[in-house]
Amino acid sequence: QVQLVESGGGLVQAGGSLRLSCTASGRTFSDYAMGWFRQAPGKEREFVAAISWGGRVTDYLESVKGRFTISRDNAKNTVFLQMNSLKPEDTAVYYCAAARMIATMRTPAYWGQGTQVTVSP
Repeated sequence: QVQLVESGGGLVQAGGSLRLSCTASGRTFSDYAMGWFRQAPGKEREFVAAISWGGRVTDYLESVKGRFTISRDNAKNTVFLQMNSLKPEDTAVYYCAAARMIATMRTPAYWGQGTQVTVSP
């Protein structure tokens, strides 16, 4: 089992920045690719970003490319999502996820509980 706990959400004005963190416990963190998803009210959960276990490979939702950056610190069992130039349409609950490899991130094995991000106009 892998337990994931997100933090860093909040309310920010459009154009602002937030940094989400997700700390893992349980199995070896560096064995897993990590990712972020989001779910806006009335919409399905969507993939946002992923990073391979070693941090060398990343993948992003097209609409966040150039604005969001995913990174990880395996020594601290933590994955980050730096979100810049936020837009109201980025408002959602953001979820951390873990998968055995980045290729299977669309169907993660583990989920966090989510953290709310609200971007005001």
